[in-house]
Amino acid sequence: MSPKPTGHLDGNDLIIERSFAASVDEVWASVTQPEKTALWFGRWEGEAGPGKVVRLQMLHEKGQPWSDVRIEACAAPHRLVVAMKDDYGDWRIELTLTQIGAETQLRFVQALSDRTMAGEVGPGWEYYLDMLVAAREGKPLPSFGDYYPAQKAHYLK
Repeated sequence: MSPKPTGHLDGNDLIIERSFAASVDEVWASVTQPEKTALWFGRWEGEAGPGKVVRLQMLHEKGQPWSDVRIEACAAPHRLVVAMKDDYGDWRIELTLTQIGAETQLRFVQALSDRTMAGEVGPGWEYYLDMLVAAREGKPLPSFGDYYPAQKAHYLK
């Protein structure tokens, strides 16, 4: 059974949220420390900081490609904005973390150049954010085949 998609579009912004029973600092580490990002997304190398470029290897993509990622903004432990360009286009992603009691809310936003891209992009980010949840909880990682194409129609509404 395919996981239920949770994201939505607001104009051309793809928005997906997740909640974690963890402190904002713990979730921040999961999305910024290379040894932790390698568990769910990809490893990166280089000197991180606003205006700097790091190299990211997408460990769960075909061929495990490397990409340059520019850090546009970083306000630890609450906000990270990155941009990159690859064979599929330009990517600008903003992560916002908010501590609410004992939970941390993660809000993912990607500005899409074309809203129709959501059918391809949305299921991919649902997959990666569920990978983050699984990695943090020590659970088996999900399979991309459970997300795409099953969730494509949700994002084309």
